[in-house]
Amino acid sequence: MKAYVFPGQGAQYVGMGKDVYENDPIAKKLFEEANEILGFRITDLMFEGTEEDLKQTKVTQPAIFLHSVILAKTLGNSFQPEMTAGHSLGEFSALVAAGALSFEDGLKLVYQRALAMQKACEIKPSTMAAIVGLDDNIVEEVCDSIDDIVVAANYNCPGQLVISGTFEGIDKACELLKEKGAKRALKLPVGGAFHSPLMEPARAELADAINNTQFNIPICPVYQNADAKPQTDPANIKQNLIAQLTAPVRWTQTVQNMLADGADHFTEIGPGKVLQGLIKKIERSVTTEGISQLQ
Repeated sequence: MKAYVFPGQGAQYVGMGKDVYENDPIAKKLFEEANEILGFRITDLMFEGTEEDLKQTKVTQPAIFLHSVILAKTLGNSFQPEMTAGHSLGEFSALVAAGALSFEDGLKLVYQRALAMQKACEIKPSTMAAIVGLDDNIVEEVCDSIDDIVVAANYNCPGQLVISGTFEGIDKACELLKEKGAKRALKLPVGGAFHSPLMEPARAELADAINNTQFNIPICPVYQNADAKPQTDPANIKQNLIAQLTAPVRWTQTVQNMLADGADHFTEIGPGKVLQGLIKKIERSVTTEGISQLQ
């Protein structure tokens, strides 16, 4: 079975999407629509901006979404997903690609999400750290033992878990996890503690927007971050999408469930190769490929 997966924040690069814009009239039209919806020329920042421009959450998230979704649309009839999933922000791309959300509504929600997350980061300075080489349960136990906000945020693959929390909490957790034998406990260059209780202000703000948006039954099951399960019911999809901001990204469990349900070929659509690498670490024998440029 063919599964399509969509990357999240961190996969961006200067020049992303330029070849698609210049060589596909449908893509160009969608990019120009996006410029109008957002009220600024995001294409200028994507194609000719600086790395600093692209690092701003309010630019990064819609840029990756646009690159992923527009690439999927250029595939035309050859895009026949039997299941989709996305990592964090990529879940919105997966939902639009599967027809659960319109292109316009998806982009509006992604932009609102980015702005809401930016605001939440400013309320309480916070960060994330990658922990490599420990079992998930050890990382969870250490996080639970700390008298501060520190939680497991991204279950990326076995032996790689990202934690999220206050600066003090993350520092303490990294220290303790190294003592427990972590190969690496590295703070990440991110703007805040995504997928943690510190994103509650953003979750509340985005909940209103999601509840006021039309969701449809997708053409195939979408495996969502919050519960790692296949969803087709619009009401369930909405609830999982709202929960996503403060809940962990269960990527390991998502891929394992997709494999159990018959996935044998994963195609990552969008910038970078991060998800292909994670999928191979979860199941070495599975076939993976990427589409990051016009086919």
